[in-house]
Amino acid sequence: MTRTLSIAAVQAAPVRIGTPLDAFAADVRRHRDSGADVVVYPELHLFSADAWPLEEREQRQRAASVTLDSALVDDLRGIARDAGVGLIPGSICERGEHGELYNTALVIAPDGALTGSYRKVFPWRPFEPFDPGDGFVTCDLGAGTAGLSICYDAWFPEVTRHLAWMGAEVVINIVKTTTPDRAQELVLARANSIVNQTFTVSVNCAGPIGMGQSIIVDPEGQVLATAGTDPEVLHVTLDLDEVDRVREEGTAGSNRMWSQFLPGDSAISLPLYDGRIDPHRWEPQSTTRTHQQ
Repeated sequence: MTRTLSIAAVQAAPVRIGTPLDAFAADVRRHRDSGADVVVYPELHLFSADAWPLEEREQRQRAASVTLDSALVDDLRGIARDAGVGLIPGSICERGEHGELYNTALVIAPDGALTGSYRKVFPWRPFEPFDPGDGFVTCDLGAGTAGLSICYDAWFPEVTRHLAWMGAEVVINIVKTTTPDRAQELVLARANSIVNQTFTVSVNCAGPIGMGQSIIVDPEGQVLATAGTDPEVLHVTLDLDEVDRVREEGTAGSNRMWSQFLPGDSAISLPLYDGRIDPHRWEPQSTTRTHQQ
């Protein structure tokens, strides 16, 4: 039986911190009604501080930060449950146990369960105030496994490689890029898909604040859908079995990176990481389980 996942990637304008969630909930329901299994919003979608002067934005985000057991997260869980749809509501400003400020993506199941949370490992320094997370996260989306990535994470190949190794078939990269380097991120979306043989769903915020240009890419790097700069929804049904096919047959029928090593090969030293690639650990983990590394 074919495993498909219908994704509504919502390229929308950021929502000012503290805005009531009624309009957001209605928007989620609309995308559910259009047939989406999962609705995805951009980075910090509900935590925009763009209306305030630059020097006030961090203060506003810190003041608005919440824990994962907060009323706001409960409300978001309720929105997903009431709509009966998987929901990635962008990322939130998460308050850590010791006062840290994390940029944290949430994954909520159609029954309202919080099935995944990921703290951005690579904040966009020196421009962002967030503390870095310390782990990679995959989660079950029902039909298959997704890896979570936030904006600048896509510039570090270690992130997507680990997510693929942990079993991700699709990498959800939520983005708030307001700068001209969105052009380079489009290349990275395709490159990360090609070298890891995963789908990539990169959802940016819309203009005039964001650069838009959301993109969905298949495991061979082919572009399935793109957006302009204005608000737009990319609604694409992913055939997750394509990941297994491409890895078995090779990208363009040729390249099988995950079959690179033979059992007798020596480990390859990785001095940058004080580690190594061990041939016995190279193959991706099962895509039927949820992993956190």
